[in-house]
Amino acid sequence: MPVLYLTPTLLSENTSSQVLPEHVIKIIHGLKQFVVEDLRTARRFLSKLNHPVPIESLQFYELNEHTTEKEIASLLPSLQTFDTGVMSEAGVPGVADPGAAVVRLAHANGIKVVPLVGPSSILMALMASGLNGQTFAFVGYLPKTK
Repeated sequence: MPVLYLTPTLLSENTSSQVLPEHVIKIIHGLKQFVVEDLRTARRFLSKLNHPVPIESLQFYELNEHTTEKEIASLLPSLQTFDTGVMSEAGVPGVADPGAAVVRLAHANGIKVVPLVGPSSILMALMASGLNGQTFAFVGYLPKTK
């Protein structure tokens, strides 16, 4: 049965060896299909990880705020056939991220979902804040514009 891996990406340049465990990189190297928030960023990230398969030979599906429910549903046959990695623009997919839609699709269709450990800007900010994590509530990011 294929697996949907929630693959972390970097929050800053040239930090993969500092924040991604070796086993996570090994799993990413084994994937040939990805659902990504941004194609260019995903290709650059995989190149920096020295993905063993030429980037042009990998299969990518974009999933962002413009992706329709019908387009998300059309991913199902591929998810049921191949192990797939889901990548957000930065950090971990599925938290304040369009990747959550493909995770819901996987769960609804009995596809195993495996989150891989990696950097999360939300949790890192909470850890560094000194605030009580027991009462923490994330209600979204601040808007880019006023």
